[in-house]
Amino acid sequence: MGSQCSKLIPCCGDSQFNAAAVLEAPAIENVEKSEVDYLPRFCEFTLEQLKNATSGFAVEYIVSEQGEKAPNVVYKGKLENQMRIAVKRFNRVAWPDARQFVEEARLVGQLRNHRLVNLLGCCCQGDERLLVAEYMPNDTLAKHLFHWDAQPMKWTMRLRVVLHLAQALEYCTSKGRALYHDLNAYRVLFDENSNPRISTFGLMKNSRDGKSYSTNLAFTPPEYLRTGRVTPESVIYSFGTLLLDLLSGKHIPPSHALDLIRDRNLQMLTDSCLEGQLSQDDGTELVRLASRCLQSEPRERPNPKSLVAALTTLQKETEIPSHVLMGIPHTNSCSPLSPLGEACSRKDLTAIHEILENIGYKDDGMTNELSFQMWTDQMQETLDSKKNGDSAFKQKDFRTAIECYSQFIDVGNMVSPTIFARRSLSYLMDEMPQEALNDAMQAQVISPIWHIASYLQAAALSALGMETEAQSALKEGTLLEAKRNTAGGHK
Repeated sequence: MGSQCSKLIPCCGDSQFNAAAVLEAPAIENVEKSEVDYLPRFCEFTLEQLKNATSGFAVEYIVSEQGEKAPNVVYKGKLENQMRIAVKRFNRVAWPDARQFVEEARLVGQLRNHRLVNLLGCCCQGDERLLVAEYMPNDTLAKHLFHWDAQPMKWTMRLRVVLHLAQALEYCTSKGRALYHDLNAYRVLFDENSNPRISTFGLMKNSRDGKSYSTNLAFTPPEYLRTGRVTPESVIYSFGTLLLDLLSGKHIPPSHALDLIRDRNLQMLTDSCLEGQLSQDDGTELVRLASRCLQSEPRERPNPKSLVAALTTLQKETEIPSHVLMGIPHTNSCSPLSPLGEACSRKDLTAIHEILENIGYKDDGMTNELSFQMWTDQMQETLDSKKNGDSAFKQKDFRTAIECYSQFIDVGNMVSPTIFARRSLSYLMDEMPQEALNDAMQAQVISPIWHIASYLQAAALSALGMETEAQSALKEGTLLEAKRNTAGGHK
């Protein structure tokens, strides 16, 4: 964790990628306008890098909303260059052939599009098979559609979702990647701007793809039940089930939905939360598209290009950003920062010190842990180190604070994110930014959703001259703080 940027060393000997290419090279040759150019080339990560990024694949880093079931688990993580990632860890037997896994991942990694959760790399080391993709911070379509907390998804946003998904499928088809395994509401995620994207994990053509549709047979394409094969038309059938999900707000079996359509009972098919939001024409058109996608004969289903054309004409309020329609707090350079965020942004170390001193050890789990410790002479000495460190920190004697906090940390009996945060600032005060960054990152390992750790990383990165990474950390801190404040308001 000591280096300033991620040294992405390939883990297989035949890889053509290196660290410089990963961090600096443009995405892929012949980039189209619809493709993104801000991402590094696909690369192979080492297992050690991904362990560091996910704090040893810690349970608290699991992203449960991804819809994956154990042992194929998805973790969130952060590389040493501060890039946030999602890591899918496969069951050992899912990909027995390591070379096939790498080749398949590389093919998917060639895709680069703003409608996809783009694949950044992979790792195959020993029995491990891992995929690395962009991190999507705003949950899944399933969460916002079926399990919403604050507000149901607006009709305008639902129309935007289906258009973006159709565009994603059209792009994949144009690149010869028309197959998508088990397309469902859990495979659709929302990025930092609350725009929907399709996960590229589902584009991996698993060697065991006979189990691609292993969830509920009621939602499985009929031809798949006959042949056990996924075809481009099968994907359109799954897209039709997503159209029904967005119209109804429920996961309705296609056979039941088609019965309602035949009986012209569209009211039973429409989400009651949408009352007054959609016209009869809109509802009728979406039902018509869903019916076409759900045809029992694959050849009678529409292709992605025709779906894009039909859905484009239905779009409304296109000038309104997705995060506004979704009611999700959005952070950008114009967003107001909290006092701590503002202090870290302008590198005002004196203000940071004042804020940390006032916060004290609030919400620090160490306080509860103390009551369970053995009160030995060594423990008393350890507590004295903390007490002396706090006193030095308050008096702005930062070198003494570093020494005392280090004595406390080295004993290792108790873990405190606040101690690491205070030592991080002390290092900054003593012009030791790399040590400050290490401590701020360690504080986040202990408490992954603690906004103060991200803010201090921003200050340290800025001191190291890594302004792009500093802005990323500052933005993450603001998002975490906003989520914390929102959660506090709901209690």
